[in-house]
Amino acid sequence: MSKVHITDLTLRDAHQSLIATRMSTADMLPACRQLDRIGYWSLEVWGGATFDAFLRYLREDPWERLKQLRTALPDTRLQMLLRGQNLLGYRHYSDDVVRAFVERAAANGMDVFRIFDALNDTRNLVTAIDAVRESGKHAQGTICYTTSPVHNIDTFVQQARTLESMGCDSIALKDMAGLLTPYVTAELVSGITAATTLPVHLHTHATAGTAEMCMLKAIENGCCHIDTAISSFSGGPSHAATESMVAALRGTEYDTGLDLEALQAIDLYFSEIRKKYAQFESENTGPDTRVQIYQVPGGMISNLYTQLREQGALDRVNEVFEEIPRVRKELGYPPLVTPTSQIVGTQALLNVLTGSRYETITNEVKLYLQGRYGKAPAAFDPAVQKQAIGAEISIDVRPADLLEDEMENLRIAAGEIAYNEEDVLTCAMFPEIGKEFLEQRANMKPAAEQAEYDHTAAAERRSRPTEFNVTLHGEPYHIVITGTGHHRQDNRPFYMTVNGVPEEVLVEVLDEIPPPSETTEDRRTSGGSQHPRATRPGDVTTSMPGTIIEVLVDVGDIIEAGTPVLITEAMKMETEIQAPVHGRVTAINVHKGDRVNPDETLIEIEETG
Repeated sequence: MSKVHITDLTLRDAHQSLIATRMSTADMLPACRQLDRIGYWSLEVWGGATFDAFLRYLREDPWERLKQLRTALPDTRLQMLLRGQNLLGYRHYSDDVVRAFVERAAANGMDVFRIFDALNDTRNLVTAIDAVRESGKHAQGTICYTTSPVHNIDTFVQQARTLESMGCDSIALKDMAGLLTPYVTAELVSGITAATTLPVHLHTHATAGTAEMCMLKAIENGCCHIDTAISSFSGGPSHAATESMVAALRGTEYDTGLDLEALQAIDLYFSEIRKKYAQFESENTGPDTRVQIYQVPGGMISNLYTQLREQGALDRVNEVFEEIPRVRKELGYPPLVTPTSQIVGTQALLNVLTGSRYETITNEVKLYLQGRYGKAPAAFDPAVQKQAIGAEISIDVRPADLLEDEMENLRIAAGEIAYNEEDVLTCAMFPEIGKEFLEQRANMKPAAEQAEYDHTAAAERRSRPTEFNVTLHGEPYHIVITGTGHHRQDNRPFYMTVNGVPEEVLVEVLDEIPPPSETTEDRRTSGGSQHPRATRPGDVTTSMPGTIIEVLVDVGDIIEAGTPVLITEAMKMETEIQAPVHGRVTAINVHKGDRVNPDETLIEIEETG
């Protein structure tokens, strides 16, 4: 048995799990010299939700972070988490996009690619693995651990054999929710090490409080690589502490050889850094044994709390937790990891909030049931499948086989705002926010450096302030009004982010002065919304705050009830909004990119017989 090697997750998964992926590059760089001297097997620094957070919140170029970390960490392997054919987005990309992304990531300094598929469909890993090997980098094939009536030790061991046959350099056992227990870990790791010749890397979360025990049993059964996080960013939905595992193994045959004093100096630095991000802290920083029942990953738990708070429905969180296993069963027991965690979690949330299961079905659920994400572990519930996609037959081929090459079209779509291939790929991953970022980057400061934000352009687009800075007791606050909710007796909830933190404010109107020019139609508008309040059967509304992705009808169109009229995006999932009645479209009150809220009339339809 050789010594145990450590991959530290502080710069990616740890802060993704605890502070919503908000740590800036500027706060990472001062620690890099010390990190580089430790002797980690690798540092995970990229992938997962980082791309999204870079563009949406941090106002940083993800490729620039990679370049800077590569320069600052010359002697340590850099590692990323790659979603196979999904890359870092939420759909499957064509093979040429996958190859281009891997090539650019490798050229910019990435060494180790941990490649997984949310369904453990190895067909979705082929292109990424081949591309990594062609780049001369380390291809780590990944098994997403979960439990269900159709998952067992034998299925995972067989997947490990398949990954070895595909040319992987190592195998990662990825326990994204913290479901592993010590003796299951021992059996699983011993089975994989007996069936393959590849090194096994164990990735588990501390959510259920069993991470350290699982790691020790894994090590005793042949695992030589474990994932940890510096102690100030460990525990709860994060991971076991690096220092704790180093101390536990010191003086044994598994000794990591890492210097505890050097690690503690790094911990002191990140302890202070974490204080800066208190506003983004997860509400669950200790053990949460619900994960063993609901299988909800730590990051997903935090996301659900945020979503429900924005809806004014935080008291219904337990209903959502109970609904998630039901939806998962009906969708064929997918492991809950991006993007399937979002697919299942968002649908469960919709089922609870609408009060009618599958009354609203996201586009991603429909694509999933069509087989567009790959082969599910088990059969779908036939009633749910029929409700979502009717008599349509699911595909049984690798989804990417149905996709034409995309890179050239993506280059054309990006146009002049893309200076290089990296920019094109940024737009490919996140078309809306990626394009917005690239258009504004010349005049944009990273959020970490930004004291004031120029809202001139935004003000030109709107007649009412929805994003502004305020100063209270000498402290600056950046406020974005994100939506309004349903009236509750004498008050109405308003949803906003304050320095990026979602908040709900209940407003009770005691007095008001209508604008001199207010008309009867204006009085239908509520709470500062730009859209009239829904009051008629033909008024098209949304069930939750979101963003308009596409308008599917024009004024004058005659449409049937149930016809899709809008596509909205909420919680990174797209949903078709359907016409509530048969009739003629008389008004369209929204445009692509508009933020919308419940109770607002987005489209007006004059009902006909």
